[in-house]
Amino acid sequence: MGKILVTGGLGFIGSHTVVELLNYNYEVVVIDNLSNSNIKVLDGIKAITGKIPEFYNLDLVNKKEVQSFFKKNDNISSVIHFAAYKAVGESVLDPIKYYENNLYSLINIIKEIEKLKLKINFIFSSSCTVYGQADVLPVNELTPAKPAESPYGNTKQVCEEILKDFSNASEKMNIISLRYFNPIGAHPSLHIGELPIGKPQNLIPFITQTAAGMHENLMIFGNDYNTKDGTCIRDYIDVVDLSKAHVAALKKLEFSKESTNNYEVYNLGTGNGSSVLDVILAFESVSKINLNYKIGNRRSGDVESAYADTAKANKELNWKTKIPLEESIKNAWLWEKKNRKI
Repeated sequence: MGKILVTGGLGFIGSHTVVELLNYNYEVVVIDNLSNSNIKVLDGIKAITGKIPEFYNLDLVNKKEVQSFFKKNDNISSVIHFAAYKAVGESVLDPIKYYENNLYSLINIIKEIEKLKLKINFIFSSSCTVYGQADVLPVNELTPAKPAESPYGNTKQVCEEILKDFSNASEKMNIISLRYFNPIGAHPSLHIGELPIGKPQNLIPFITQTAAGMHENLMIFGNDYNTKDGTCIRDYIDVVDLSKAHVAALKKLEFSKESTNNYEVYNLGTGNGSSVLDVILAFESVSKINLNYKIGNRRSGDVESAYADTAKANKELNWKTKIPLEESIKNAWLWEKKNRKI
């Protein structure tokens, strides 16, 4: 069995997936440029698994660095590609940063995979943003993609198109794109969790940081949407459940028989939609803290509602979510308190 390359493997989802892979005794090698992560995450992975993955600090946008890596590691059998910028709001303000990083990193990896002797299993970290604002909810994998609401969402659409076109032109990779909804939580051991650098762009870390006193108030971006309470609705999936789906997808690629279709897509979510106010109330219930929040204007790039139909993943990957929203929020808050020494 060859090595499993995990790009962005010290990030939030990446590190939790590395833990699950190590628990299944895979040999893991991690690439991360630490632009939105911390080298200390390796200590957390070791604390949970008793193992430390091989680690390379390199930038996947740098073609020469990628070439050098694959020359030294020509026994890669599978790639799980997380490495990407992911903040919707930031992508609207700085689109070129997102196009350069998210597209070039994928293209550089594919070019080197073409040179390898073995056929590679490839799992791509995609997003529900590829659907835009869907006409019908919940969205399934056949829901037509709408024009992306943000440059970030567009990079995910384009990356999926690149992979699909490549799968039609080459037999070098068996590919699965996993479309995440909204990952939250932390490992129950509290050795790893979400570590946003700078001001958080996602709801849960903004909530926990506000409760920890790092922000004066929590800003809700709009309460005039056509939803039950006027705030946006999302499908919040625990990061451990999400990570286990990557192992399930890898197992499918490893053990499935040869198929004429070497490109598949799966939604990963809970199938339930929760509004921003639902999440705030759940946090207040778990933490016994009243959050100070304000209503602001809508944020460019946000869709009104998005939640998943997960029937395909449930059936074909033999995977389902198990961790309820309240438990995810509790773990996120305990992780925040541990890091802030509260």
